[in-house]
Amino acid sequence: MSEICPVCGLPEELCVCENIAREGQEITIYTEKRRYGKMMTVIEGLDDADIDIEGLGKELKKCCACGGTVKDRRIELQGSHTQRVRERLEELGFAVDVE
Repeated sequence: MSEICPVCGLPEELCVCENIAREGQEITIYTEKRRYGKMMTVIEGLDDADIDIEGLGKELKKCCACGGTVKDRRIELQGSHTQRVRERLEELGFAVDVE
């Protein structure tokens, strides 16, 4: 017998909690200039209670082939990767706003 989700009460295979959490978030992507004129792509608006931000940051760093970090519920990627990050987040089911 399969496990039951404690939030929605459906079996784990049919659970939609994570999809609802992804669609309900308002994620903002923008670039900012840092030291020595280097660009940094910043992803904000992620709720760490519903989503594994560390895992998402790791996946985005691998997708963009760049370095980065996760701080204060936001993901920072080295370089200007706004378009690539937007496409990847939309593939994962997030609603994205680009500034």
